[in-house]
Amino acid sequence: MMSTHYFSGRHIVIAGGGMAGLSFAIALRKLWPGSLLPAPRVTVFERDTKLDAAGREGYSLSLAGFDSTGGLVALKDLGLLDEILGHALTGLGETGAFKIWDADWSEVMSVRLRPAEGLPTSLIRIKRKDLRQTLLRAVGEDTVHWGVACLAATKLEDGKVTVQLSGHAQPSIECDLLIVADGANSKIRASLRPDDGLEYAGAVQMGGIARFPAGVPPPLNNNWGMQLSGGQGVGCFYAQVDDTSAVWGLSFLEKEPRQRLTFSTFHSQEAIRAVQEEGRRRGHMLGPLFHTMVDATTDHAIVFPARDKKPFGHTMDLPVVFIGDANHAVSPFAGYGASLALKDGWDLAQQLVTAGSVEEAVRRYDAISVPRANKALSTSRFRIKWFHCTGWTFFFARALLVVGGLMLRLMGRD
Repeated sequence: MMSTHYFSGRHIVIAGGGMAGLSFAIALRKLWPGSLLPAPRVTVFERDTKLDAAGREGYSLSLAGFDSTGGLVALKDLGLLDEILGHALTGLGETGAFKIWDADWSEVMSVRLRPAEGLPTSLIRIKRKDLRQTLLRAVGEDTVHWGVACLAATKLEDGKVTVQLSGHAQPSIECDLLIVADGANSKIRASLRPDDGLEYAGAVQMGGIARFPAGVPPPLNNNWGMQLSGGQGVGCFYAQVDDTSAVWGLSFLEKEPRQRLTFSTFHSQEAIRAVQEEGRRRGHMLGPLFHTMVDATTDHAIVFPARDKKPFGHTMDLPVVFIGDANHAVSPFAGYGASLALKDGWDLAQQLVTAGSVEEAVRRYDAISVPRANKALSTSRFRIKWFHCTGWTFFFARALLVVGGLMLRLMGRD
């Protein structure tokens, strides 16, 4: 049993108060042996204000639990699974599966995989704000300094790192380890790895949040998934946001990325109408429910060019570790970004506690995280290609989906 630890009493700064950064902070506190005092001191800087953060959370996301890489596994390890399941929109009980529908809404495939050991379900949808608030309560909101951006990092002669800040009383802060978890457009990554930016994945998704005061219509009140266009080169993703709203995202291949619109603010009626008009035109074959969704979009719209980024390992020339989207961004087509972030936080904390040095811990962490992120990235690119294919390629892909759905049923995994 260890009587001392190489990181006792050290200071860790976390740049970013999202899924990855909060998961790391909670995991480190949970895993740190009570006999090894003092524990590391953790400071979280989040560039958004509390109000800005709340405005960015008006949508739902997927959390997987069909193997050890899933976000539900991480939440179980963090001791937060029961609370999170209490917020699940779909995915519990007999209802709630990921579906693939034809243009006429006939079911092509239903996916409900066997859950990993110790989990009651393999996949849920949850409001992003419910997940974020659960993590914030667990870490303690007084740990998070809101409205403070981490801009750059420099190694000091004593091996520590100084972090340049914006929006804080101090222009910089020193720490023994910087965990960079400030998202796909990371300021720290842009400073230290200027050539390691996001890549356009070749698809654009546009849509919005449809409002239904009387309740989200079936089958979207119990399921989420993707609608195919019969080989006409578009697809549409649907997911419930809450009891009275659902998001739709019509996607298509395009050589150049579009200017991005996000859910973070209310958009002008002119911008919403433009999305509606193009959506109706491109998705004209998708049936009445699609057009009902488009018509019910009144206040939030998105235009989202799919971007992603390959993961990288660390050399530790600088005591800085990148986790979550700051290291390996995936597009919405992966459906796995939150799961990767939560697992990154847990795995890095576990390795820091159990390894004999920071270098060993990060080497072990990279061996887990990089292959996992590469797999998610490959899955995302594969889906972009096959969901938007045309002609005979589409009919071949659809046949494979039908066969895959049949195999899942025969195996008892649907």
